[in-house]
Amino acid sequence: MTLVEDLCPVPDIRRTDMDAAVESARAAVGLPVGARIVAAMSGGVDSTVVAALLHKAGYDVVGVTLQLYDHGAALKKKGACCAGQDIHDARLAAEMIGIPHYVLDYESRFKDAVIDQFADSYLKGQTPVPCIRCNQTVKFRDLLDVARDLGAEAMATGHYVRRAAVGNRSQMRKAIDHSRDQSYFLFATTQNQLDYLRFPLADLEKPQVRGVAAELGLKIAAKPDSQDICFVPSGDYRTLIDRLRPQGREAGEIVHMDGRVLGSHAGITDYTIGQRRGLNVAVGEPLFVVKLEPETRRVIVGPREALLTASLTLEETNWLGDEATIQEAATSGLPVLARVRSTRQPSPARLALIDGDVRIVFDEGEEGVAPGQACALYDPADPDRVLGGGFIRDTTAVAV
Repeated sequence: MTLVEDLCPVPDIRRTDMDAAVESARAAVGLPVGARIVAAMSGGVDSTVVAALLHKAGYDVVGVTLQLYDHGAALKKKGACCAGQDIHDARLAAEMIGIPHYVLDYESRFKDAVIDQFADSYLKGQTPVPCIRCNQTVKFRDLLDVARDLGAEAMATGHYVRRAAVGNRSQMRKAIDHSRDQSYFLFATTQNQLDYLRFPLADLEKPQVRGVAAELGLKIAAKPDSQDICFVPSGDYRTLIDRLRPQGREAGEIVHMDGRVLGSHAGITDYTIGQRRGLNVAVGEPLFVVKLEPETRRVIVGPREALLTASLTLEETNWLGDEATIQEAATSGLPVLARVRSTRQPSPARLALIDGDVRIVFDEGEEGVAPGQACALYDPADPDRVLGGGFIRDTTAVAV
């Protein structure tokens, strides 16, 4: 067995039963051995292990990598994806596994669907989630079309999420490793897409995945995970926004919610809902950004309790529940668990249809909810099941 390249210190590469991992991948695919499957390969350990396991399981695997951006600083950056070094890593891995591999130039589509939308959201005073937009558009729409054109019966990815066939429908469920679960980022996956997708890592924990890679002698076994927004290699997203949308650098006022003007700012894109640091105002009490008004360029601040949200309106919704539509579920006041951030536990709430809008009404106030973020919905009776969700259009505060 070849030695694993020491790319970064990995505290836990857990030896994995290879036969069990292969059987788990085969069960996740649920197709006859020999079927053609496109493996989306980003160059990271997760997607590489997916391709390797499916090949070892006897499937006709075709690796596809998307080149999404090519910013100079990203070429040799470890922990990014879909650019220079990672494309090279995917190509080498496919060669070692013994599968065909294609690189598709999607830079233009990615810029239109993800990067431009990201910048525009900040101009509107929103807090975007670009990973969801990428999955929703380039990866789970455009790449699925490529997979079908290649004659594949399914497309497999390295996401930590579970797909379960129930009757004639597919359910999306949390992965067995809840600390790695990515269902929040995949809420916009449609029923048709879910029927075609496969997630072979659903029953594995990350140390086991690294163990599989090490067992197979793959050099990416110890490769760092992506941490930053992939197209912002420096981690400073404001620099990117300033370059793409310089009009965001218009000065304005920092105003207390009681009407007092407390100071000024150099651009509304420097602020997000819930932000405390960097306000550069002092009034003797902790203040947080509670609202952004791009039309007046005002940043509204207030006490922490002003961040409590009673309800929110959803737009661009997706529904995976048993009801025919999310509007039908909202009309009946369906109870849900609503997750407004990937790092936050879902909160009890209910759906409501008010003046034709789908709304989420929380049982108790939810803190720090920002327009532009995603709200993923889960089933209170079966908390691992994803019901769908939407993007947050606006919010209603709890009366302070």
